[in-house]
Amino acid sequence: MFDLDRWNEIFITISRNKVRSILTAFGVFWGVFMLVALLGGGNGLEKSISKNFSELATNSCFMWSGRTSEAYKGFRKGRRWQIINRDIEIIKANVKGLDEISPLITPWSPTSDNAVRGDKKGTVNITGSYANYNKIDNHTMMFGRYLNDMDVQEQRKVCLIGSRVYEALFNRGEDPIGKDIRVDGVYYKVIGVGEGSDNINFNGDKREAVTIPFTTMQKLYNYGDHVDIVCIMAKSGVAVSEVQEQIESILKVNHSIAPQDKQAINSFNLEEIFTQIGYLFLGVNILAWIVGFGTLFAGIIGVSNIMMVTVRERTQEIGIRRALGAKPSTIMTQIMSESFTITAIAGFLGISFGVLVLQMFDLSISEDGGATSVFQISFFTAVSAALIIIILGTLAGLGPAFRAMKIKPIEALSEE
Repeated sequence: MFDLDRWNEIFITISRNKVRSILTAFGVFWGVFMLVALLGGGNGLEKSISKNFSELATNSCFMWSGRTSEAYKGFRKGRRWQIINRDIEIIKANVKGLDEISPLITPWSPTSDNAVRGDKKGTVNITGSYANYNKIDNHTMMFGRYLNDMDVQEQRKVCLIGSRVYEALFNRGEDPIGKDIRVDGVYYKVIGVGEGSDNINFNGDKREAVTIPFTTMQKLYNYGDHVDIVCIMAKSGVAVSEVQEQIESILKVNHSIAPQDKQAINSFNLEEIFTQIGYLFLGVNILAWIVGFGTLFAGIIGVSNIMMVTVRERTQEIGIRRALGAKPSTIMTQIMSESFTITAIAGFLGISFGVLVLQMFDLSISEDGGATSVFQISFFTAVSAALIIIILGTLAGLGPAFRAMKIKPIEALSEE
């Protein structure tokens, strides 16, 4: 049962030396705060970085041709080669574990004011893609739709524009679907507007892009059968690196590239990047636990030392209690309760303050008014921290409690 007298006595004992109690509790408070702040900060940083890749499929890879670094089959070192349409068909037919493959054409140097509608102009990055590219690099639509298979097959002069292109060429709130724009002297009908974001985009900023069917771009820009980038996505449960190795082998055979040439094919593997990010933040979390727990443990040692001093100061009091019939277990419980109380109060204040600081930081950097919290600790982490506080608070009073239990009434009463 709850013993009100015992808890009144505990708080009276703690309040006798307010400064000492506050300084002791501050060590625990700061240790818990550090633990919560480090874990919440690491968690928020991980979510922020992951959010930057949120529109790209995590099991995807982008590949493009480079220069050979080795001579092979009569070809000299440093040869420039080109991926072609036939490579895409061979890859589709022979690569196991491949879910999606989409070739891209991306001129790297846009012309100034190359998009025009009436008296409005804008600089854009024009890209040719297949309909299934949206599965690899997702576009959030403001208006209309993405490209479809019929657009590609019939080489239609249609386009998807980014949000900044829309702002440059259209009035705010105007429906652009079905309207014509001119890009590099060619007219295209707008079928959709992609919202875009500050997230990482492999193929340039989608907000400043005009995307047209892959076949249309090959024809209008005289690309022949050339492909700039091959975008792939592996099936669920299949490592992208395995699919990538198969594709590289096919490309090397098709274009007479040495099998051991590491520079002829460039790539950007999202799966490897996410794996590295995962290991990085696993290390960050482990470091946060070590630093936070170490700081907290130092505070707990301080509590234990102060309780030792308290027991020494209360030797006569404890002796009188023993002489009046107090059981050793009662003395132990009293000392451990005082230690637990100091630790629990300081610890839970540390958790609360840490969560408050993280929430304030989250609100200060959030673009959506804090609707999506990233710099926070999980419920499991909060519960774990609370359990650690309870356990360490109890253990901190264990040594002083045993010392108090060993005090003999006669020796305590005779001590000055």
